[in-house]
Amino acid sequence: MEHFDASLSTYFKALLGPRDTRVKGWFLLDNYIPTFICSVIYLLIVWLGPKYMRNKQPFSCRGILVVYNLGLTLLSLYMFCELVTGVWEGKYNFFCQGTRTAGESDMKIIRVLWWYYFSKLIEFMDTFFFILRKNNHQITVLHVYHHASMLNIWWFVMNWVPCGHSYFGATLNSFIHVLMYSYYGLSSVPSMRPYLWWKKYITQGQLIGYMISLIALFTNFYIQTYNKKGASRRKDHLKDHQNGSMAAVNGHTNSFSPLENNVKPRKLRKD
Repeated sequence: MEHFDASLSTYFKALLGPRDTRVKGWFLLDNYIPTFICSVIYLLIVWLGPKYMRNKQPFSCRGILVVYNLGLTLLSLYMFCELVTGVWEGKYNFFCQGTRTAGESDMKIIRVLWWYYFSKLIEFMDTFFFILRKNNHQITVLHVYHHASMLNIWWFVMNWVPCGHSYFGATLNSFIHVLMYSYYGLSSVPSMRPYLWWKKYITQGQLIGYMISLIALFTNFYIQTYNKKGASRRKDHLKDHQNGSMAAVNGHTNSFSPLENNVKPRKLRKD
């Protein structure tokens, strides 16, 4: 397993460049294998869970759902507030923010985004509760893809772009999750259900936030990785060109020096 992880690390480094050293040693971030295994287990439960529950009575889960949704509402609210204050304190650029320009504010964003990454693992419980309650119609391809992909995407984000413009999608998504999990928590109480009318708009906002966050993340990663590499290569090329030009000039000058030294003055004729 260690050999396999070392091979993965070598491949990731060759493809994406060196990891950000600021998150070295952080829980679940050093190795990709735990994140991958958690995702595989999630998909196995999604596949086998409904088969296991087919001939069983659904579980109510009402009490634990209230606690679970309240907990995620508070966590999402905490992340949203911390990201907004971190962005404000660091004077982040709304369109494109570097990963090493805001000092301590960058570290604040990194710490919050680690919780955001970890919350993607906690949110696997959304699907497990659907399975236990036999709400299989809610386990759509979009639902499963969203949960499985976000954990993996954010592992890569935390290792290569753990701050900078990565804040954008996480801030937007955290705000939507405040609304979403508060809705789910309230809907666990039957008497509150007739008053909950905003579910459709939460879904729309989640879809839009997910797409915007992916565009922002991959755009920022492209800028941070390839544009900087391109600029570095152009700089090296220009340096080599200048060095070559200087060598050519020096060679040209030196090539005439011996000739000039060997030219003897002509003697004047006496007649």
